[in-house]
Amino acid sequence: MEFIMFPIIFIGLIVLFSSFFTVKQQTVVVVERFGKFQSLRNSGLQLKIPIVDRIAGRVNLRIQQLDVIIETKTKDNVFVKMKVSVQFKVLQEKAYEAFYKLEYPHDQITSYVFDVVRAEVPKLKLDDVFERKDDIAIAVKRELNEAMTTYGYDIINTLITDIDPDIQVKNAMNRINAADREKTAAEYEAEAGRIRIVAKAKAEAESKRLQGQGIADQRREIARGLVESVDVLNKVGINSQEASALIVVTQHYDTLQAIGADANSNLILLPNSPQAGSDMLNNMVASFTASNQVGEAMKNAHKTKKVNKKDASNENFGIENSEEV
Repeated sequence: MEFIMFPIIFIGLIVLFSSFFTVKQQTVVVVERFGKFQSLRNSGLQLKIPIVDRIAGRVNLRIQQLDVIIETKTKDNVFVKMKVSVQFKVLQEKAYEAFYKLEYPHDQITSYVFDVVRAEVPKLKLDDVFERKDDIAIAVKRELNEAMTTYGYDIINTLITDIDPDIQVKNAMNRINAADREKTAAEYEAEAGRIRIVAKAKAEAESKRLQGQGIADQRREIARGLVESVDVLNKVGINSQEASALIVVTQHYDTLQAIGADANSNLILLPNSPQAGSDMLNNMVASFTASNQVGEAMKNAHKTKKVNKKDASNENFGIENSEEV
């Protein structure tokens, strides 16, 4: 009798323990009784009738992500590969629909993504696809929500994470971008060069203006000093010609002293005697005197010519009057 009881007790314990099961967090368990839906069990320790009830499946309530890669053509006949990421989850209150109405949700979502993307992208050019990728993602999300809500799915977000044109188009775009960057760099370099040239020209013009002003001021001061020197020498009984000769000789010695003070100077002053300065002044004075004499002679000759012409006119006038008488 004892040998019979032990197997019965053992089997009973196994059946009793098999009646209990646990459900993980963010999971719903579907329980069927004799093949028919019985209930949905949430997270925690749950109980079912052995042999009669069975666990038909588990529904994941966590957010899931599905990446769909699509190849399509744009309006300007460029083939592109697009990666669309869809984030979705099962609504807890619609776990029944998610389990019984849709067997392969990933395939269903992929089909809708293909349909929407291949309907929207051919309307746009390649540049517009990059600029309006968010609009395409919104259109995909809207279409998916309308379709998947019936099956108990909620579309959380839809993202276009990658747009990859054909390799030849990509190389052409890179060349265009590189050319644009080189063009922009050349324009900036040309503008910088123009600014440097203008600034240099302005600086040179200002430098020459200041240099000319300095030279003018220097010559003005030299002339003023010479006048003052001549006035001082005149006061002590030295005439202007002698004073000018003395000043020239003094400047000659000053120049020789300045040249001798510079060890690196290679200037040769010819002639280099003090008498040469005086001779140069005498020659200048003689030239001025000769010029004045020539000018006076030309003036006198001009006056004589006018007088002779006038006398000749008067004589002719007298002859005509005598003939008339």
